[in-house]
Amino acid sequence: MALNIRIILIQTWHPGNIGAVARAMKNMGLSDLVLVNPVDFPSDEAYSRAGQATDVLDNARVVSSLAEAISDCVLVVGTSARDRSIRLPAYTAEQCAEEAVTLQQQAPVAIVFGRERMGLHNDDIQQCHAQLNIDANPDYPVLNLSQAVQLVCYEVFKASQRQNQLPQVEEDYPLNEDLNRFYDHLAQTLDEIGFTNTKAPGQALDHLKALYRRARPTAKELRLLRGVLSKAQEAADKS
Repeated sequence: MALNIRIILIQTWHPGNIGAVARAMKNMGLSDLVLVNPVDFPSDEAYSRAGQATDVLDNARVVSSLAEAISDCVLVVGTSARDRSIRLPAYTAEQCAEEAVTLQQQAPVAIVFGRERMGLHNDDIQQCHAQLNIDANPDYPVLNLSQAVQLVCYEVFKASQRQNQLPQVEEDYPLNEDLNRFYDHLAQTLDEIGFTNTKAPGQALDHLKALYRRARPTAKELRLLRGVLSKAQEAADKS
């Protein structure tokens, strides 16, 4: 059975890298490729570099934003070699693969790779549940895009071979679009109760988002939290 795991590339500059990624994915049994604003695709060079994985390119989806690419995902992991000011839970490639193979039983899982020269921007990372760090020489830890995808897909392939030994999903987790609705509700509530700092309105919200990403609330818990927000709004209206 095909794994429900999606590889997302953001603003890939060189079409040859897209083809090499498609080949790396097919080597390891993955086929769901989404491209966010690629600079040059479709491209003959991408197809040339794909080898026998042209079907992955044929079925690749091109979208205009990361939010669109991950809206139906239950887990989104961003790959980055850099630490961020607001840190997310950090996975090794092996940990990421095991979590991805486990949660893809419920809904799509996305693993996100950034631009060749700049990687993922902070606002890309802030849309992810966790960050993936690939162990490498600390003096030069930046991998070529297709090499990074190959390493991660290999770990996914290995984890899929022992899938029956991994934990089963016992709770339903919210999709990314549900989390975004919760964050919108949270921002609105913070504003209505007078908590928002007008000089830096997004700062507290960014930290709270990171808190909820670390907590990984289930779908039921998220509904409970939204109920609390609604009651807080009602109380603010009465005061």
